[in-house]
Amino acid sequence: MPNSSVIIPGSGLPYGEGLDIACLSRIFDNTTNSYKFLFFLSLLDILNRNFFKSDISILLEDILVDMLATSWYSHCFFKLSFGSQDQIAIELDRLNLSIGKQGLKGDFISKEQIRKKIKQQRLNDRLLDYVPYRINAPFFEEELRGKRDSIKNKAVVKLAEDNFDSRKPLFKYNSDNSIKVHPEWVEYFRINYAIIRGWASWEWLKYMQRCNPSVPAISNKLFPPNSRDSLGLQTKYWKSVLINAQLRCIYSGEVLNENDFSLDHFLPWSFVTHDLLWNLIPTTKSVNSSKSDNLPALDYLDSFVKLQHTGLLVSRQQLPIRTWTKLIESYISDLRVSEGDLLNIDRLRNSYEAIIIPQINLATSHGFTPNWKFTQQATDK
Repeated sequence: MPNSSVIIPGSGLPYGEGLDIACLSRIFDNTTNSYKFLFFLSLLDILNRNFFKSDISILLEDILVDMLATSWYSHCFFKLSFGSQDQIAIELDRLNLSIGKQGLKGDFISKEQIRKKIKQQRLNDRLLDYVPYRINAPFFEEELRGKRDSIKNKAVVKLAEDNFDSRKPLFKYNSDNSIKVHPEWVEYFRINYAIIRGWASWEWLKYMQRCNPSVPAISNKLFPPNSRDSLGLQTKYWKSVLINAQLRCIYSGEVLNENDFSLDHFLPWSFVTHDLLWNLIPTTKSVNSSKSDNLPALDYLDSFVKLQHTGLLVSRQQLPIRTWTKLIESYISDLRVSEGDLLNIDRLRNSYEAIIIPQINLATSHGFTPNWKFTQQATDK
């Protein structure tokens, strides 16, 4: 295997002696659903978990399990669309894995745990009616040109078997509903795993951006997160505000205690995937638990803005100017306001309305529950 730092022009992929890298670069061409991306990423990850054994055969069922596990967070937690023709989301909803909302507390369930839950279910194997054959199709474009879809699968199976040693497609098909990855591709993926997975992930990201225009932070929502960042600095900020001003929870009306409060993402973290101060306010722990990742009713928006305004006024008085200037950077950039506007309640309200209302509407269209209101009964359950 020659130096993997040599990149094939036009593909962005490393050179592999004797391998048709141009065909590999075309496996995502003309893609109208998520299956090819998820299949290939799952294939790479299964090879990686098996230490790139050269004689490996992989059950298609195991690839399907991995595809569903890879996409669980994107659909069930972050509520991304996979496209109007895609059945992955429908299958995930049908499985109803009852994983819950661990991610909201920073205690993310691992892909391995999701995979185990999925393996216990009876899966719709029709999701793999086409993709295992379409992935190999670029290696046999001439032979497949003009053939009807109804016979392409059988044609690809035979072509892969007959040309496994000479044309070296990605894999061939076994009678036990598994695939045998070509040993030279296994070695190529071993040497270039980070590069190839990065390339496939980039193609997956471009597809998902097309399916989810205007949704923030798509790149953070494609794969299971590792952990949530600490809210230590944000907690310290609001604690200093609470020490110098009596504030009430905008949802329950309770007076907030500087030594016993939680931070609420007004727009849920699972939608924005950030912990910026302009979206964080103090609440009681019971209210924060009850709100979960629901979208608050717009009735709360004015109180939210007033609480943010109070925090900005107090911190401006208490903090050194350099520290305060650093603190308000995300307010200025994301709310598109000047420093002076932050301290003007009317201008601040206008800026928040221009940002928050469209985001709530967008999140609602993607399946987040809107119009959440606090009720004491919810916290008593």
